[in-house]
Amino acid sequence: MNSADLRKLAERTRSAREAGFGLLLASGVLALFLFVPLGSKGLTSSPATIATSTTPDAFPHVSIEATSAIVYDLATGKILYAKNADTQLPLASLTKLLTVYAALAVFSPNTPITIPASAMNLDGPRVFKKGQTFTLSDIARLTLTASLNDGAAAIAEATAERQQLSQSAMLAGAAAALNLSQTFAVNGTGLDVNAEVSGGYGSAHDLALLAGALVAKASDIAAATTLNTVQAISEGGTAFRVANTDPFIDSIPRLLLSKTGYTDLAGGNLALVFDAGIGHPIAIVVLGSSTTNRFTDGMTLVAATQAHFAGTTSL
Repeated sequence: MNSADLRKLAERTRSAREAGFGLLLASGVLALFLFVPLGSKGLTSSPATIATSTTPDAFPHVSIEATSAIVYDLATGKILYAKNADTQLPLASLTKLLTVYAALAVFSPNTPITIPASAMNLDGPRVFKKGQTFTLSDIARLTLTASLNDGAAAIAEATAERQQLSQSAMLAGAAAALNLSQTFAVNGTGLDVNAEVSGGYGSAHDLALLAGALVAKASDIAAATTLNTVQAISEGGTAFRVANTDPFIDSIPRLLLSKTGYTDLAGGNLALVFDAGIGHPIAIVVLGSSTTNRFTDGMTLVAATQAHFAGTTSL
């Protein structure tokens, strides 16, 4: 990966693995070392911080409904599981991850973002009123946690205006900066434009990189998506409290990010990042599932990942 943010996540994981190479006698662990991408060389770690695996057998037994999925080791750059992971599919509200990432590349977290009139015409979920103003950090936390379309529209409009670009061009620039070759968006919400055109497209692989990049760039914003409810107060003093759209966040240990998405074109989507060890983030992305089974699929892949690193066969 070329993203500086993702290299920060991997920074502490490399030297311990290099220093202990001669001791890695198990073939599964040796294979893990040998297939680490060249772009990750030179990164350092403490031996106690790395989750290790002694089996490749957890994932072949996985069965999920999703059209596309990936389990991506952000620390090593290795794909642990893939199902049509490079297929370009509608993203629905996973597009909001790109919107927030694009804004953070332009604005500081304390930058005021005002809800525009155009956000009042969007489909729900919506909670804001025209003219209400929040810091970027607060509106991003509310927006990602509750998948708010008015919040995403406000963030996208402000970012595009700052860059003097259309929203699609602004989002394309953010995708290009992370080398997300399958990702582009028409709007910042991910809402379907019509019955045939989605608001955003991308692959499971791309979304794994994007989710990891957002955790690296703004861990506090990402952490809000792991809470059952999130609160914030507008500059005018109005308090907001929103509920998480992922009902399974309490079931995933060391969760770092959760983002849901659903539209008619996309079906059910889910992006997760969790820590398989101390400083060893794993991204799981599910695309093209159903409203309910996106969560079942996600939990299945979480369980298989945990079994993989525990050295046992799952499912």
